[in-house]
Amino acid sequence: MKLIITIIPGNVRDNVSLALTERKFRVTQIASTGGFLRKGNATLLVGVDDEQLDDAINTIKQIVDKSGSRQKGVLFVVKVDRFIHF
Repeated sequence: MKLIITIIPGNVRDNVSLALTERKFRVTQIASTGGFLRKGNATLLVGVDDEQLDDAINTIKQIVDKSGSRQKGVLFVVKVDRFIHF
C-alpha cells in the first residue's frame, strides 16, 4: 500500500478530488498555503493499493495539466506499512 501526498493549486482541488472519488479512491483534503505569493494550495492525501498507484497518479496529473494553471503540483509517494480503516 502507498500514500500519495500531493500539493496542487487550490483552483483544481475540487476537480482532482471528484475525479479520484469517481474512481473509488478515498481522498482527504487539507488546506495549505505556500510559495512566494502565499497562493492557496490544497494538500490531498490518497491511500492506494500498489496496483492502483499509476491510475491515481495519472488522474491527478491529467487534471492539473489540463487546468492550464501556471502553478503546478508536486506529488510524493510514501510506502505504508500498515493501514487500519475504522
